[in-house]
Amino acid sequence: MPSDSATVSLHRKRALILLGIATGAFTVILELIDPSHVSHGPTILNFEFAGSQSRAAQIVSEWGPKGRSAAHLSLVLDYGYMLSYGLFFALAGFAVRETARARGWRRLAAIGVVVPFFALAAATFDATENVALLLTLAGNGGIFAPPFAAVCSAIKFTLIGIAILYALSGLALRLRARLLQPS
Repeated sequence: MPSDSATVSLHRKRALILLGIATGAFTVILELIDPSHVSHGPTILNFEFAGSQSRAAQIVSEWGPKGRSAAHLSLVLDYGYMLSYGLFFALAGFAVRETARARGWRRLAAIGVVVPFFALAAATFDATENVALLLTLAGNGGIFAPPFAAVCSAIKFTLIGIAILYALSGLALRLRARLLQPS
């Protein structure tokens, strides 16, 4: 009969696989429906970092009706993406932390007390950013929503970048340890 830690590890692996597939699928879908493809204008990323009411209005105008519709769909579907990438990189971070503790990689284990939660925080900032962007897209964002969305976006990218680097660092160290292990 498998131990509790083996069962948890198996469940985590299955969850990581499913969340990884979902994250990959959302990445492709969101790229395919980016408003720039139908409007030949700015991307959704340009809209995230518009930073001012006038620049956001200019982007929305350049998109036209089809681009605005694509942007709205992108922002709504992005909530599923947030859930998948936030949970994926949080679970990956917890797995790295667990491996680091088991192998005596003290620094990586210590960093792992906090960094896996960065992925969840990034998804939260992403959700908040999208509220501001949806308000702006509907013409109700005023002067506050575009700069607020840009700040949330910058924080989101910083936090998820750190979470991704942590997961990749753990993966690289694990692969290195396997390669250096005598056969």
